[in-house]
Amino acid sequence: MATRGELLEVVRGRYGTATRAERTRILDEFTAVAGYHRKHAIRLLGAAERQQDEQVEPIPPGKGRVRTYGPEVREALIQLWEVSDRVCGKRLRPMVPALLPALERHGRLDLDETTRAKLLKVSAASIDRLLTEIRVLAGSGRRRPAGFGTAVRRSVPVRTFNDWNDPAPGWVEADFVTHGGTLVAGAYVLTLVLTDVATGWTECIPLVVREAEMVVHALERARQLFPFPLRGIDFDNDSLFMNEAVVGWCRAAGLEVTRSRAYRKNDQAWVEQKNGAIVRRLIGYGRFEGVLAGEALARLYAASRQHGNLFQPSFKLREKRREGARVIKRYHAPEPPVARTLSHGAVSEADKARLRVMLANADPVLLLAEIRAAQAHLGKRVDERGAGAERIADPEPVNIERFAASLKVAWSVGERPPTHRRPYIRRKPLVRPWIMDGVRERITAWLEVQPALSAVAILARLQEMDPGRFQARHERTVQRFVKLRRAAMARDVLFGGSSSPTCRESDTRALGNVPT
Repeated sequence: MATRGELLEVVRGRYGTATRAERTRILDEFTAVAGYHRKHAIRLLGAAERQQDEQVEPIPPGKGRVRTYGPEVREALIQLWEVSDRVCGKRLRPMVPALLPALERHGRLDLDETTRAKLLKVSAASIDRLLTEIRVLAGSGRRRPAGFGTAVRRSVPVRTFNDWNDPAPGWVEADFVTHGGTLVAGAYVLTLVLTDVATGWTECIPLVVREAEMVVHALERARQLFPFPLRGIDFDNDSLFMNEAVVGWCRAAGLEVTRSRAYRKNDQAWVEQKNGAIVRRLIGYGRFEGVLAGEALARLYAASRQHGNLFQPSFKLREKRREGARVIKRYHAPEPPVARTLSHGAVSEADKARLRVMLANADPVLLLAEIRAAQAHLGKRVDERGAGAERIADPEPVNIERFAASLKVAWSVGERPPTHRRPYIRRKPLVRPWIMDGVRERITAWLEVQPALSAVAILARLQEMDPGRFQARHERTVQRFVKLRRAAMARDVLFGGSSSPTCRESDTRALGNVPT
């Protein structure tokens, strides 16, 4: 039996001279004998025809389809792109019919008819393709160069809310709460919040300024406050966390560093909940600046950390399932963080012993009294500018007996915490100066003597008394005042009473809002 190659050479000659119907029959026989796919057989048998066509018009090596837009079009596009202030191709395309005649009219561009026609029909995609290299060179490389923090961020692995899988105590989430009030500009105090995922134990550390070194010191302080060793910290993508100083310190200290996904707050659900339940509930949304405000915050957190971690229970999700559109959640019995820590097997007995001593010595009423005193002290610094802040006397020692007795009736007062009351600063005077002040009594006396005295005559007398104060434009103001005084005098005649200048003060004072 002949090989496939020999069979192909024999059949190719017949196939090249055959008609369309004969080619169909030849293909059927050839594919049945050789076992080729029909499309592959067509390519093999038609190769001779293609070789003949290629010999007629050979294409030089390395040359594909002919370019539609040559270098002259590209040079003209560069000028149009610069004149348009370097807009994108989709915006430059509709600008070409307007820019091109303007440049030609002022002698800025001289093109032949062929190049001009190509410029008017070039598409937005072709413009972007022709200007790709120019854009890169004009932008000094990448359009948005990666900063140093980006490399650090890439080196930190991402952890989502589904990746915890009931960890041991020591894995914490970290986040910042800003105390900038309604204005985020300038320097203000921040609170670094760290929450343990397993137990809910939370520590809050105030920072006076946004600096990486301050964050490192705050992490060192928080590491000492936690009742168990830290194992890892999960940050968000804030540049205050994602930098060499903070990440390097954590890794040098043997802490595993992870980060949440960008714009996914649910990845840090534990610490985000504590931001509102602890920090905002204690401090509110006022603005705090300077070292003195930071000291007041530290005093407040020192009292609240024991009260919250030792006595305030919190819920912890046990399971969650979905039934159709309904989400069913089941929770463990509410416990304070100290109870979860003491019952966890991964916590050492030495740490548990220290916690039992702390719990035995803690007085919840005394801690609450210290919290209220610290809130009252901090409330005096709400919206206080750091440069003009003055040292306020430390709060007096708490009278625990009086405070304990006040708890029975504290609910009836309904007073908000001092940190939630923002001081009102009056920007305008209580009473607007009025041009009629100082002459009301005199005008009233004139009207009592001459009830028919007109406002024009009264204004003339006032101008004689004080020419620099009263002018012709005050005629309407005097008319309103005279009208009210006559109405007050008429009421006194009908119903009795006094027509003294102080009578119906609200009527005359109402004119104080009239422009003078």
